[in-house]
Amino acid sequence: MRRLLLCLTAAALAAPGAAASEWDRFRGPNGSGIGPDGPLPTIFGPDQAVLFRVPTPAGHSSPILAGGRVHLTGFSEDRFHTIALDPETGEEIWRAEAERSRNTIVDSRNNAASPSVAAAPDGVYAFFPDLGLIGYDGAGREKWRAPLGPFDNLYGMGASPILAGDAVVLVLDQNLGSEIVAFHPDTGEVLWRTPRPEATSGHSTPVLREAADGLEILAPGSFLLTAYRAADGAASWWVRGLPWEMKSTPLFDGETVYVNGYGAPLNQPGNRMTAPSFAEALAAQDSDGDGGIARDEATGHPASWFGVIDLSGDGVLQAHEWTYYEAVLASRNGVLAIRPGESGEAGDLTEQNTVWSYHRRVPQLPSPLLYGGVLYMVNDGGIVTALDPDSGAMLAQGRLRGAVDAYYASPVAADGKIYFVSELGMAVVVRPLTPGEDSPELEVVRVNPLGESVYATPAIAPSRLYIRTVEHLYAFAPEP
Repeated sequence: MRRLLLCLTAAALAAPGAAASEWDRFRGPNGSGIGPDGPLPTIFGPDQAVLFRVPTPAGHSSPILAGGRVHLTGFSEDRFHTIALDPETGEEIWRAEAERSRNTIVDSRNNAASPSVAAAPDGVYAFFPDLGLIGYDGAGREKWRAPLGPFDNLYGMGASPILAGDAVVLVLDQNLGSEIVAFHPDTGEVLWRTPRPEATSGHSTPVLREAADGLEILAPGSFLLTAYRAADGAASWWVRGLPWEMKSTPLFDGETVYVNGYGAPLNQPGNRMTAPSFAEALAAQDSDGDGGIARDEATGHPASWFGVIDLSGDGVLQAHEWTYYEAVLASRNGVLAIRPGESGEAGDLTEQNTVWSYHRRVPQLPSPLLYGGVLYMVNDGGIVTALDPDSGAMLAQGRLRGAVDAYYASPVAADGKIYFVSELGMAVVVRPLTPGEDSPELEVVRVNPLGESVYATPAIAPSRLYIRTVEHLYAFAPEP
């Protein structure tokens, strides 16, 4: 009960001034993935428990709820779309369009409208990596536009904006020039921008923490979780131990930060390798003796990972890029439980503030879920792991019976139900574990086929479940 109350307290931090029940950012209240009270459906699908089903433009952004609207984004060949719908009927209330001038090639699991909006009753903030950040008022009128990019990110950009105090905050991690930027919500003026020189390819959306000396932004990145002061963007403290590429959103329960990270298979225990020194690599591969390793000179693993290591994109590996390569191979996939820095604690808090770490099978893309005193993760292959949030001990692990598939959407929960939605559109309802029960097993209550692929994370409102497929937005109501 204590841990559940902490989760609910943290949820209120998502957007100061907004109702704690609103799903006003990616993964809902402060990124928790936990919805408000109210009955939710167990049995649903294209012909069951449907409140509405409306077509949507292409896009992987998640539905966001604020100000009596459902917001989502999409794209067409030459336009970006930001859309507000009636949450009960699906009727379109407004649609704002912006011309698309760039077309970046991204990973097949990503697309041009993957980031979700941050929303409040009087503002909607949409990030399109091929354009920038746009601020709309509650009626869909454009207030401002901040051109951003182009970006050099291995898989394309994926982090979503959040509202943090009196600012719209966006993490922009790429091969070089990564930064976190705060914009004025009314004017788009840059309030502050802080470089993140350690961060490279990354996609994590941050969460918030109300510290003794003010609001903090907890942002994962390559190798580090960093806490930035929302007032001025200064880095307060950080903890090392993350892998080189971060995708998941962290969780904060009011007491502990849980952050999951997966870089590559080579960062798994038993698969790790050690790179030779740069001097040894030059001796073996620098055939023209110019002090660098060109793409056509590289052999072995550096050749297959050349696109990852060559941060500058100039086709030649230099000493600083090789140092990054060594750090990449030395990092480990896993989950960290971190005690946040308190008054008087600053800088590197890795040794004293890492509560526990877990370095076995973890997700690459889906974010974890802390619900009812248990920490849940689902990896890309559909294996669910349940951990004790106090110790990191494994409580249960297994595949989702009847729904073996890839999973890219993050799990969400409310009403005593956990929802996992697979790439092929199988919406799985799972009974939460009871902390302390003997030999707990993951119980699949229902598998609901949607018949369309899903990459977006569902959203929850009181007695409503919203799921975006690649073609439609569904709203499901509780069954009679």
